[in-house]
Amino acid sequence: MKEALIEAKKAYEKGEIPVGAVLVIDGEIISRAYNQKETTFDPTAHAEILAIRQASQIIGAWRLTEATLYVTKEPCIMCSGAIVNARIKRVVYGCHDPKGGGVVSLYRILQDNRLNHQVEIQSGILEDECRHILQKFFRELRQNQ
Repeated sequence: MKEALIEAKKAYEKGEIPVGAVLVIDGEIISRAYNQKETTFDPTAHAEILAIRQASQIIGAWRLTEATLYVTKEPCIMCSGAIVNARIKRVVYGCHDPKGGGVVSLYRILQDNRLNHQVEIQSGILEDECRHILQKFFRELRQNQ
């Protein structure tokens, strides 16, 4: 999660919502990414999506069945759908997203038995640090408006 927080800080420095992600297979970081919606003008450029795309290209497969995705904030419904479609084994995230979370806060996509794949979930890892960078970003954003 510390590596995902490093990515979130990169996003913060570029004026992006500070969310970072790293994808790990067999204890090795395969890919890392941070939110880039504003800089790329791409609504799908969430840290999770970018990390999944990058990892799939690196390993040459779209199925990431042995992967763990570490992300600083609970994935949204779009990212949760991509996680299921990529067959990711496990997601570890820092803080919940009560306004847009697709894992437990609003929806439970990753463990929905109606879908063809369910994902192991662990939350609350470095939760305070993950929440703090998001709160700081939005506080500063409101002050500058």
